[in-house]
Amino acid sequence: MSETLPHSTPQPGAAVVGTRGPVLIIGAGLIGGSVGLALCRAGVNVYLRDASPTAMALGESLGAGRVWREGLPVPSIVLVATPPDVTAGVVLAALREFPAAFVFDVSSVKDAVVHEVVAGDSAAAPRYCSVHPMAGKEVNGVGAATADLFAGRPWVVVAHQATRPDVVLAARTLGTDLGAFLLTLDADEHDRAVALVSHVPQLVSSLMAGLLVTAPPAALELAGGGLRDVTRIAASDPRLWNAILAGNETAVREILVELQGHLQALIAGLSPEGPREAGNPDGNPTETIPPTRPCDPSQNSARTAWNSPAVGAINTVLVRGNEGVGRIPGKHGDAASKYGVVAVLVPDEPGFLGRLFNEVGSAGINVEDFRLEHSLGQARGLAYLYVTPASVEPLMEHLAKQGWSLAEV
Repeated sequence: MSETLPHSTPQPGAAVVGTRGPVLIIGAGLIGGSVGLALCRAGVNVYLRDASPTAMALGESLGAGRVWREGLPVPSIVLVATPPDVTAGVVLAALREFPAAFVFDVSSVKDAVVHEVVAGDSAAAPRYCSVHPMAGKEVNGVGAATADLFAGRPWVVVAHQATRPDVVLAARTLGTDLGAFLLTLDADEHDRAVALVSHVPQLVSSLMAGLLVTAPPAALELAGGGLRDVTRIAASDPRLWNAILAGNETAVREILVELQGHLQALIAGLSPEGPREAGNPDGNPTETIPPTRPCDPSQNSARTAWNSPAVGAINTVLVRGNEGVGRIPGKHGDAASKYGVVAVLVPDEPGFLGRLFNEVGSAGINVEDFRLEHSLGQARGLAYLYVTPASVEPLMEHLAKQGWSLAEV
C-alpha cells in the first residue's frame, strides 16, 4: 500500500507550475538535481533514485527531493537523468516498473537512445518522450545543481512517431515550468544540431588545451583571456563526454570532416607556395578521412554506439585537454588557483553591474575573475564572481542583505 504524503509547500514567490507530481528523478546529478530543486521550490513532490546512496542523500539534504523507497506514492512522471550509454535501459525499466507513468529522459544524444527504447518495448513506448535541456556546467554532480540552471535555456522536445499527445504536452509543460524556452526536433535533427553547437566545440576546446601539455612554461606565462575562453570547457568530465560523443559518433564525425577541410584550406593558404598543393592543381583541400558511413538506426543502436573504437580516441583527447587546462597559470602568473564562485542574477539594464561591483567592494572582498552569462529570452543574466574560497559565504551573506538575488552554483 502506498504511503500518503502531504504535498510540498511552494517557496515564497515561487511561480505556479503545471507539472503535477509525484516526479521520480532517476539520476541525482547536475541535471537531475537541478530539476528536483526547481520543482521542489514550486511545491511539486519529487523523489530521487540513484545508484549512489551518497548522491541521493546529498540531493535530499540540498532540497532536490526525497530519497525514493518502496511504499511511496507512485510517480506520475519519471525523469531519467543518467549517462547516455545506460539511458535506454533505465527508460525501459521505468516504463515496466511504473505502467501508468510518463517517462522522459534528458540524454544529450537521441537517435540511438530513442531507437533502442522503441525497439525494446513498442507497447510502452507511447508513454515515452525524450527531452534535452541545453544547460550545464564544466562540473558535474548534484552538489553543483541549481534551481535556476534552465532559466532562459533551450528545452528540446524529441518525440517519436508513437508518442502520445498528452505525453508530449507534459514534456513541454515541464520545460516551461523550469523557465526554459521550447524547441521541437526529431532525433536525427537534434543529434546533428548538438554535434555542431555542443559536441564538436567540446572536442575543439580539448584539442586546443591538449597542446598546452607540452607547451614551454614561457609560453604559458603569456596566457590571457582568449586562451581561457577557448579552453574553459576542456576542464569538463571526460567520463561523461566519452558517453556523449561516442553516442553521437556519426554526426560528430561529419562536422569534424567539414572542419578538417577548412583547416586544410587555411594551412595551404599559409604555406609559402600558397593554396595550391602537389597533386592538387586546383588548390582544393584533399580529403584524408574516408566518407562518413550512412546512419542506419537498425545498425546503430545505443549498445553498438558505445562499444565502438571511437571511445578510446575520444578519451585521449578529453583527458589530454584536462591536463592542458591545468597548466594555464592563475592570476599574476601564479600557479593555477581554485576559486569559489558566487552567482548573482543581474537585470539587463544600465548600471546594475556597476552597482554589483560597488557592493562587492563595500564588503571588502576582491574579485579574482568574472564571467557574465546571458539568459536567452529573458532580460537578465547570471554574473559569476570568482573569489577566494573563504570569501564565498561572507560575500553571499552581504549581497543577500543588500537585496541581490543569488543563484546556487
